[in-house]
Amino acid sequence: MEKIGIRIMRHKDLDQVHAIETRCFSTPWQLSSFKYEIDNIDAILRVAFFQEDIVGYICIRTILDVTHVMDIAIKHEVRRMGIASMLLKAALQELRIKKPDTKNLTLEVRESNIAAIRFYEKFGFDEVGRRRDYYKKPTEDAIIMGLDVG
Repeated sequence: MEKIGIRIMRHKDLDQVHAIETRCFSTPWQLSSFKYEIDNIDAILRVAFFQEDIVGYICIRTILDVTHVMDIAIKHEVRRMGIASMLLKAALQELRIKKPDTKNLTLEVRESNIAAIRFYEKFGFDEVGRRRDYYKKPTEDAIIMGLDVG
């Protein structure tokens, strides 16, 4: 694949973003959730694109004093090409500019998703807790991971 670009998510991207979401997750976000986040001043939404095709996205949001990776997904056909790393790096860069007082970033990941856990560990995330039966279809614990960004 040629040059992948990263940019702010736009309303016109939402159909493609939602298509990736529904393909990647057993309990996907509703389209309305993306519409809400895209207009939220406390959210950072980025897409990875190739030509006119959205190939991945990330959503990070600060709620009160907690900053959280809410959603990240990459099209199956282009996984393991560094796109998730590009998105996370871009979002972290934006977070440091937009919210310089942020100390920690958290996320949840299925305990069986070893590839994702290893990915986050490469960025410095550590396991900080668990949420029992957090995920459905199938029911599974979430590993809570945290990153010191301060």
